[in-house]
Amino acid sequence: MSASTQGIHVRPRVRHDPADNELPRHDRCRPGTPFDPANLIGKTRQQLRAILLEFGTDAKKVDMRVAQIWQWVYQKGFRDFNGMTNLARDYRHALAAHFALQIPVLSHKRISVDGTRKYLFRLADGNEVETVYIPDQGRGTLCISSQVGCSLNCSFCLTGTQKRVRNLTSSEIVGQILAARDDLGEWPLPGRQPLPVPRLLSNIVLMGMGEPLYNFDNVRDAMKVAMDCEGLSLSRRRITLSTAGVVPMIHRAGEDIGCRLAISLHATTDEIRDQLVPINRKWNLQTLFAALHDYPRLSNADRITFEYVMLAGVNDSEADAKRLVKLIRGLPCKINLIPFNHWSGSGYRRSPPERIHAFAGILMNSGYAAPIRTPRGEDIMAACGQLKSDSVRLPRKRRAAVSH
Repeated sequence: MSASTQGIHVRPRVRHDPADNELPRHDRCRPGTPFDPANLIGKTRQQLRAILLEFGTDAKKVDMRVAQIWQWVYQKGFRDFNGMTNLARDYRHALAAHFALQIPVLSHKRISVDGTRKYLFRLADGNEVETVYIPDQGRGTLCISSQVGCSLNCSFCLTGTQKRVRNLTSSEIVGQILAARDDLGEWPLPGRQPLPVPRLLSNIVLMGMGEPLYNFDNVRDAMKVAMDCEGLSLSRRRITLSTAGVVPMIHRAGEDIGCRLAISLHATTDEIRDQLVPINRKWNLQTLFAALHDYPRLSNADRITFEYVMLAGVNDSEADAKRLVKLIRGLPCKINLIPFNHWSGSGYRRSPPERIHAFAGILMNSGYAAPIRTPRGEDIMAACGQLKSDSVRLPRKRRAAVSH
């Protein structure tokens, strides 16, 4: 039965390129990036409403249809239109014939001795990304990726050795969350209310592969879906976006997303940070900290987190700790001290425990929280700075062939 015979007028669908306003120009999504308007996963409410109107849904009923589909997908974990029983049967069949609810495919999973899970997800075009779930008492954090590969080339990070292939779509970013909940079994059984707290997946950190602020529009849309109170319902304070310092986008992130902010700092002088985090050559420490002082929502309740990987003989001296105190003065913040997680060929060593504790002591004596992160998932290469997939940038003709 066709859609038109069911009383649903189907207008022709037009492909639109996703908004692409990231900086700088060479980091924008290149032609050939998969963008399928027929996949409804990851669309914001406004985008979904526009799609359903274009599809021919009655304007008087479209808001109700958006709410119904939204709840089936994000509250109950359904990805089959035919199972959405509060939609009319003909309408369900029409949706199934024209749209998809597609998420990345779990290609491989490894579980650490400490319970950390590392997922390798295969995308529709054959590329792959890694995602990590870190369980903790009364909570669980999902570290998600925003790009295939990374263009930042941070010298201590394994992910930085993999060239950036492309940005992830909002569907692929949200899809990582849904796929993790699938694996954790965190969906209510049919006929039951949503699962009680504590939630297995309670926090999201955009600290996986890629620089989130070089894929701003897709990250923003994905987080709007994640924060929607009638869907995945993750508070903005349970979402942390980590950036190496894409200064022009920091204020916009605070205004348009409003989640918590983390900065991959790792050095207290431009000389050392230029080597560790090359983006510093474009936006140095002075420029970065000026932007941080202007970050919207900044308060003691919404502190900035500084990530600081402890590298022996590079950035772990007493002088470094004292310079760090001066840099962060006046900012509501905390500093996560991260023991370096080794990977073959890195050329760096982890600071000795006594050096890390002395560094933390200087920060704490100056009034700042400075927790030392316990490495998680090291035995499966799932710790901070150890994510990498085997994806490589395909020639444009091959990308087009694979995506179709």
